[in-house]
Amino acid sequence: MPLTDAKLRALKPEAKPTKHSDSGGLHVLVTPTGSKLWRLSYRYAGKQKTLALGSYPIISLIEARQKRDVAKKLIADGNDPALQAKLEKAQRKHAHSNTFNVLADKLLEKDEREGRAPATLKKKKWLLEQARPDIGNRPISEISAAEILVPLRKVEAKGNLETARRMRSTIGEVFRLAIANALAENDPTFGLKGALTTPTVQHRAAFTTEREFAGLIRAVWQYDGMPETRAALQLMALLYSRPGELRHAEWSEFDFDSNSWTIPASRTKTRKEHKKPLPSAAIKILQGLRNLTGHRTLALPSVQSPLRPMSENTFNGALRRLGFAKNEVTAHGFRASASSLLNESGHWSPDAIEAELGHVGADQVRKAYHRALYWEERVRMAEWWAGQICAFSVPLR
Repeated sequence: MPLTDAKLRALKPEAKPTKHSDSGGLHVLVTPTGSKLWRLSYRYAGKQKTLALGSYPIISLIEARQKRDVAKKLIADGNDPALQAKLEKAQRKHAHSNTFNVLADKLLEKDEREGRAPATLKKKKWLLEQARPDIGNRPISEISAAEILVPLRKVEAKGNLETARRMRSTIGEVFRLAIANALAENDPTFGLKGALTTPTVQHRAAFTTEREFAGLIRAVWQYDGMPETRAALQLMALLYSRPGELRHAEWSEFDFDSNSWTIPASRTKTRKEHKKPLPSAAIKILQGLRNLTGHRTLALPSVQSPLRPMSENTFNGALRRLGFAKNEVTAHGFRASASSLLNESGHWSPDAIEAELGHVGADQVRKAYHRALYWEERVRMAEWWAGQICAFSVPLR
């Protein structure tokens, strides 16, 4: 007779395990301790086997019969339900051992091995920390877009729109690493691109007209503060590198035989070595600077400690003392000024300007092509730009 809930509740433990059949090989095993365990007896490949289906009443009679029917279907399809159960258990264990936290840590380790800048690693770690409380312990393969939106909305609600955008991108990196290691099938952040409020782009303050920029150059060349600071601002105007690339520059990077400056990959935004031509005006400034700091490793060391580079605050502080507000010009703004005026001059190809700025193109082959093909044009452009700077630096009468 098939089992009923009343019969199941009435079953009592005995000195030895007792078996009580339902139908289709399904039965409940009552242990001496009183546990009521669902079991399914079946034959597979000529062998008698038993499959555990859970315990009563956690698994009800109806649920046990449903599990029996699923197992029977597997057998009919030529599959062993016991082996299937082991595989699913292993998959669950594997999934729960590969949580978002685990993959996030692996991403940070990977970035560190690849030589990412400490500041970049610190920023990425900070962004991931804000996501961990909500999705950190979830298996990476089970996290949905809706779950990811929870920590993003928290950041967005504080008005930190750019942080939320960067956070979504960084979470996406974790998922792409998981996909590359066959731990996830898709990146849920892709569908969230339009879900967040787009932050208003804040461009770096810079002078982009010749008249305004000439006024800045005259002021810089007349700066009467620390000579190292004046040299730093002059080099920013002449070379328009990223401020961090110049602040951390070491004397060993400057080759005065080939008139070039090689910025190592570890310090460029693109993580590619970047070589820049040195015009004669820049070489003259560097030679003067070498009399001051040539005995140091860093070309522009901090006043407080020669082992640390000059801070960006020193650059911007000097610009403020020259009378320029922070919404008018910043150290980084020299790049925008050079880009605008070089393009407006019509003398140089846009590709050569982009190569000189160290920008990344969409085509990796084309990037490498830029460095080689446009070198001679960039050398001429550097001298032309230095000539413009020197003309701008002449005081008005």
